[in-house]
Amino acid sequence: MPLANGLPVIDADAHVIETEHTWDFMEPSEKKFRPLLYACPDEPVQQYWVVDSKIRGFRFKTLTEQQLRQISDVSGRDMQTPQAAREMDDVDLRLKHMDDLGIDVQVLHNTFWIEQVSDRPEVEAALCRSWNRWMGDVWRKGNKRLFWSCIPPVMNMTEAISEVKTAKNNGAVAVCLRPLEGNRHLTDPYYYPLYQTAADLDMAIAVHIANGNPAMCDIYRYPPVTRFATFRQPTVTSCLDVLLSEIPTVFPTLRWGFIEASAQWVPWIYKEVVLRTKTAGRKAPDDVFGSANIFVTCQTNDDVPYILRYAGDHCLVIGTDYGHTDPSSEMDAIIEFQRQEGISPEDKERILSHNPSKLFGLSGFASA
Repeated sequence: MPLANGLPVIDADAHVIETEHTWDFMEPSEKKFRPLLYACPDEPVQQYWVVDSKIRGFRFKTLTEQQLRQISDVSGRDMQTPQAAREMDDVDLRLKHMDDLGIDVQVLHNTFWIEQVSDRPEVEAALCRSWNRWMGDVWRKGNKRLFWSCIPPVMNMTEAISEVKTAKNNGAVAVCLRPLEGNRHLTDPYYYPLYQTAADLDMAIAVHIANGNPAMCDIYRYPPVTRFATFRQPTVTSCLDVLLSEIPTVFPTLRWGFIEASAQWVPWIYKEVVLRTKTAGRKAPDDVFGSANIFVTCQTNDDVPYILRYAGDHCLVIGTDYGHTDPSSEMDAIIEFQRQEGISPEDKERILSHNPSKLFGLSGFASA
């Protein structure tokens, strides 16, 4: 549902759940790399993807509507989504549910790639190509309301750049990267050709919570910290890494989105940048995040008025985490955010529309 002035409401963090159909876009020569989906005999709703005879990637439990209602009741957050909508078997149903949630446009991110899915470049490239083609098909059915972040096969930079260029022509508005890719940080010059390509194509870099370093994932595999330490903490650290690096100077027009780690850490990182820059004998920019074209997704349980004091006017965006059932998931986040007190109408308008439109370059596409 558009805002009062006709601006579109943009959900900056929505998801698709991969299914066996996702891999139907593989070339015949790549079928041998096709992931296989297995269910746990003792718990059929728990499924696993197997790639190269190893459990890889991520697959949420396939819950019934009743089970989703129960989880929503316990958490106090609405996590209910129709299976055909979150798995994109019925794009029209997804669009109708977006209408019900007051959302005009969603930017879609993957679920499968939360960890490394293969240590073989040729397998990674085949999986990325099929996923990106699947999303291109979804985009064509989405009536200019479903955009997406593409997956580049980063183990082969030539292939990665080729995929990004193709994805741009099929509805992709961002390049999705994990905070850690193998043993490389995002500030590694290895990625500079990819960053230049994204900047030339007016695409953002979407750093979604994930971790492509298997050793680190194994360290935090078990409770209690598990996914917080494995996925969220590296996302925050990678933001600081980018801010303190030469990247904002080398790629002055490149936009960055740090997705699904909440935004409560923004004041902490702001102060770290100011402190560390001063210690190095330099002065930090007045607008720490804006000067580096950095955007951060917030949640309804964040203290947004406090965060805005450090984030500036043009940093925050918001997402529902549509399709997932984790601490960031809240299907009615847009509606709840619009109801919140203590945030000015102007700030709400920026977070719901202006900022995500700028982050993802949607001003020419997203319309009410």
